Amino acid sequence: VVAVAIGSSVGISTGMIAGYLGGWVDGLTMRIWDSLMAFPGILLGIAIAAMMGPGLFNAAIAVGILSMPGYARMARAGMLSQKGSDYVLAARALGYSQWRIVFRHVLPNALAPILTQVAFGMAAAVFLEAGMSFLGIGAQPPEPSWGTMLSKSRQYLRLAPWYGIAPGVVITTFLLGLNALADGLRDALDPTHI
Repeated sequence: VVAVAIGSSVGISTGMIAGYLGGWVDGLTMRIWDSLMAFPGILLGIAIAAMMGPGLFNAAIAVGILSMPGYARMARAGMLSQKGSDYVLAARALGYSQWRIVFRHVLPNALAPILTQVAFGMAAAVFLEAGMSFLGIGAQPPEPSWGTMLSKSRQYLRLAPWYGIAPGVVITTFLLGLNALADGLRDALDPTHI
């Protein structure tokens, strides 16, 4: 939740502003996010966690930073699709500020795909945090983490295979549930879905 909150708040804000203002602001903002997307997620997560130190909160910050470009691109796409709408032109004609137009008028209308992205982002955050904890740079004992459980269970797989199978099944089930939630949100919020 912390990772998604960090990633979505910064990513959605910058994406909406970049899409609305356009021009050099849009170009510069999107190039910054594109450069962050060029690195593999796990490597960038390892680098960020290595700089900040191991721990659950630091892993959440690293995962949040990694998820910002996806939210920014989704918010920018929503802004670009809504930017020329009649209600945006009417808000401009009434003299509303750009901030009010972006966050009070356009954001609610572009929210459906963003909410779906948030649900998918939660699944990705859980998966990446489990991977970082498995490598020893995420949650540290005594903090609970499925990745740490998987890492510690490797030495007992011959004696007690359920020790490693249980966290793997829970991670898989949780990720499948979050993906089903995202699909359900997409279907429920899609105005063209019958």
